[in-house]
This record gives sequence, C-alpha cells and structure tokens, in this order.
Amino acid sequence: MADRDEPEEVEELVEVPIDGTLDLHTFAPREIADLVSSYLDECRERGILEVRIIHGKGTGTQRRIVQKVLEQHPAVRAFRSGDERSGGWGATLVDLAPL
Repeated sequence: MADRDEPEEVEELVEVPIDGTLDLHTFAPREIADLVSSYLDECRERGILEVRIIHGKGTGTQRRIVQKVLEQHPAVRAFRSGDERSGGWGATLVDLAPL
C-alpha cells in the first residue's frame, strides 16, 4: 500500500534554448534520443545548420545514444567529435542539411 504522504515524482519541464548548442548534462539517458532529434529539427527550421551537442566525457553512454540518433536522423549530413576549442570528445559537432 502506498503512503499518501510521499510526494509523487513529477518531471520538471526544461526550456532548451535553440541556439546551436545542446548541453545534455542535466538530462537522463532515457530523455536524450527524443530531445536530440527534436532539437536538430528545430535548428533546421531556424536555419541553424551547425550544431554542437555536449554530452560530456564520462562513461560514454550519452555519446553512444547521441551518435545512434545522428546515424539515423535523415537531416544529418555528417558528425564528428569536437576539437579542443569545442569540447574535445565530450562534444559532438553536427552538420545538418538545409531545408
């Protein structure tokens, strides 16, 4: 029997600015695939065709999820690990096809 005094977990909506840089540090792995795909679509709509996705270096879980999404997303022309100025292997740089 559930204790009625315990608060239910409520997911808080986070507003993500569409500026060409997506920082995934505050998101759970289960949220990443849909978020990345939607973010890329919105960037394209706004004419932002170069995107930096910051997934961190950590265990590589977020990086693998991001790369899987990028491999399957029809608007992705190319992607690569960031250089020293853009986050190194803790970030992925994405080139999108224009609309």
